[in-house]
Amino acid sequence: MSKFYARGRLSATAVLTALIASVGLFQSPTASAALPTPVSAATARTYLASLTVKAESRTGYDRDLFPTWITISGACNTREYILKRDGTNVVTNSACTATSGSWYSPYDGATWTAASDLDIDHLVPLAEAWDSGASAWTTAKRQGFANDVTRPQLIAVTDNVNQSKSDQDPAEWMPSRTAYRCTYVRAWVQVKYYYDLSVDSAEKSALTGYLAGC
Repeated sequence: MSKFYARGRLSATAVLTALIASVGLFQSPTASAALPTPVSAATARTYLASLTVKAESRTGYDRDLFPTWITISGACNTREYILKRDGTNVVTNSACTATSGSWYSPYDGATWTAASDLDIDHLVPLAEAWDSGASAWTTAKRQGFANDVTRPQLIAVTDNVNQSKSDQDPAEWMPSRTAYRCTYVRAWVQVKYYYDLSVDSAEKSALTGYLAGC
C-alpha cells in the first residue's frame, strides 16, 4: 500500500506535498539571487583585527592589469555567470547572453528585467585591491581576483549605483539599502582577509563601526 494512503484515502498533507512536488517538476529553476554567503560578523571582526593597517598607494594602477572577463563555465564568461546566478528565471541564448529574467539589486532595492541595466560589481574594487597589496601580485593572481566567483566578491547590481560607488571603500561609500550593509562589510572583510590585503585607518574604523551593529 502506498505510504500516502490512509484507510483508502489520500491525506490532506500528502495531497499538498504531491502538488508542490508536481509544480516543482515543471517550473524553471530559480537562481539563488545572492552572492556566496560571507562569514559571520564575529568571524569578520576576528579577521579585521588581523589585517595590516597601512596607507594606500595607487601608483602604477591600470584596470587592464586585472583581466576581465574570463570563461567560467561552458560558453559563459564571468559577467554572464553572475547574471545567471543572481537573477530569477534567467533565460540565455547559445552564447550564454541573458535574453530575459529578473534581477534584484541588493544595494538599492531596485528590480530590473533587462541585463543591460546591471553591472557586475567587484565588491572590493580592483583599484582598492591594487592600493592595498595587489600591486605586488602576478597578473594571473589579479585575474583570479577579478573573476572570483567563489568568494563573496562579485554581485549583479544597478549599473549607475555601481558607477557611483566606483573604487570607494566603506569609509567613503556604503549601499543605500541599510538592510544590506552588514552583509556588505562581512563580505568586504572576508575578501580582504582571504587575499591578505591591507586596510587604511579610516577604512578599518568604518568597518569596525558597521560590524559592531551586525
